[in-house]
Amino acid sequence: MPRWGIFIVGQLDWVDLTWLRILGGITVNAMHAASYEKLQDYCRESALLESVTELLGWDEQTKMPARGAPLRADQSSLMAGLVHARQTDPRIGECLAELRDSPLADDPHSDEGATIRQLGREYEKNLRLPQELVEQLARMSVVGQQTWVEARRADDYGRFAPILEQIVALCREKADALGWEECRYDALLDEYEPEAKTSEVRQALEPLGDALVTLLEDVVGSGREPPASLLQREYPVTAQESLGLAAARLIGFDFGAGRLDVAAHPFCCGLGPGDCRITTRYDQSYWPTSFFGILHETGHGLYEQGLRQDQFGLPPGRFASLGIHESQSRLWENQVGRGRPFWQHFYPIAQQTFSAALGDVPFDDFYGAINRVRPSLIRVEADEVTYNLHILIRFELEQALINGELDVANLPEAWNQQYREKLGIGPTNDADGVLQDIHWSGGMIGYFSTYSLGNMYAAQIFDAIHSEIGDLDTQMGRGDFGELLRWLRAKVHAKGQCYNSQELVHEVTGRPATSEPLLNYLRGKIGPLYRL
Repeated sequence: MPRWGIFIVGQLDWVDLTWLRILGGITVNAMHAASYEKLQDYCRESALLESVTELLGWDEQTKMPARGAPLRADQSSLMAGLVHARQTDPRIGECLAELRDSPLADDPHSDEGATIRQLGREYEKNLRLPQELVEQLARMSVVGQQTWVEARRADDYGRFAPILEQIVALCREKADALGWEECRYDALLDEYEPEAKTSEVRQALEPLGDALVTLLEDVVGSGREPPASLLQREYPVTAQESLGLAAARLIGFDFGAGRLDVAAHPFCCGLGPGDCRITTRYDQSYWPTSFFGILHETGHGLYEQGLRQDQFGLPPGRFASLGIHESQSRLWENQVGRGRPFWQHFYPIAQQTFSAALGDVPFDDFYGAINRVRPSLIRVEADEVTYNLHILIRFELEQALINGELDVANLPEAWNQQYREKLGIGPTNDADGVLQDIHWSGGMIGYFSTYSLGNMYAAQIFDAIHSEIGDLDTQMGRGDFGELLRWLRAKVHAKGQCYNSQELVHEVTGRPATSEPLLNYLRGKIGPLYRL
């Protein structure tokens, strides 16, 4: 890959600056074209360095021996500093200054316009962050995640609390360095859902939560109870893995460019073109843990594998936001993976794989079991109705932590109280309560609301898909997911960051993002199951 110095403006003896170059149908002066090429090549090289950091993170959670954590913390801190130094190089600013008012920037949704706009935004943000703070956050993410694994295994919040206090303090410092207007949490939310404000997300999620509480009350009051115990039989892990791999392949994940591994908390790691890693965890007596975890992470992986390889390292080749990323995982997990058409094709395969557990179970009993609605403690195993209540709890708690309204020492009590208020149940231990998620241990404060935003986006996008692919249910019923994946690749994946999340949803569906499609979807699905 060409080094930066090759493209220094003023030493371009290989180009006549009176020439014109055509990029995307725009006539561009050669000076602008040269600056744009410089910027592209430098960012692609930086992306290679970032992919090494991602690989260290994947290894930390899947293969690294426990005593390797201190070394990994040093490695991650060093890499974060190196990446940050590149991201704040003054030459980026010089190129962006040349390009900001050029014809290349005229269309903010073109590849060139999006690149200039988004890189300018990131550059300004990175300049505000001290390198020492970036390195400290990277170090603490390793220390935090390794401590979290041990604390959750031992059900010992006291072991994790001092580390979480340091992480929260660093995140507050990061937010203040980045700057904010309405509330400190805005700065952290922007890291995951660019240009979103806490007040806007709250305005979207709180009415959704109220409507879901009402729907949950109707379900509980119906007196109906699907036979969920059939999912708690003996499901050998080797068979679970085999079936999960088959499902991921069926919906389009390319295992020639990816792999499946085991982690304490499922995740997807997109390293770059040709290398996407997904993970799950197994429970021998509860098969949905691994299966729907695999579908969820496969949805993330399909998005990563659908990003434009020719734009690797540049905004058009990156995912739009975590909310859009979660829309892809939740769409494949829920609208597809918990839908009747999918199981019309896949249930006979599951019965054959788990003949002892499912061989004599009627289809409707199984379908009712995997769509059972009941308050539960574990977010990743929650049904589609209560899932967003889990998110609202975390959304409120992490705001309180960052805004200084809640101390880390009091977090378990606040967590349990929120569960009693919103779901009517409370954990009897911290492993199933405040210690169940990995996010805060890795410094990912500001992330959680993107799951509910993703649910909203997914339902609205799926409505648009159904309107354009009239026989989609028939296709899925025969195990054909090709047209669905091609639609998502063209309409969502290939757009990268040429649009922010709100713009992309509007572009894809023809209307602003709203919770109405999600509520309609849930009522239409859950109503018949519970005769509402």
